[in-house]
Amino acid sequence: MPEQSEWEVKAANILKAQLKLKGVSYAQLAELIGDKEPNVRNKLSRGKFSAAYLLQCLSVLKTDTLHFS
Repeated sequence: MPEQSEWEVKAANILKAQLKLKGVSYAQLAELIGDKEPNVRNKLSRGKFSAAYLLQCLSVLKTDTLHFS
């Protein structure tokens, strides 16, 4: 399996941090976006997901602002 790029790692970490901050599990996120928990878990562990997926997840988590460097 190919290694994750720096940006894939950052995107996955941003989403994981928001889940932790909001107290939302992978199972709950999956339900909110109409996906299955294993799919969510795999996408976040691999860091392989689209910008649209990231925005969808952040939207259901009611994340309006992100600060990162």
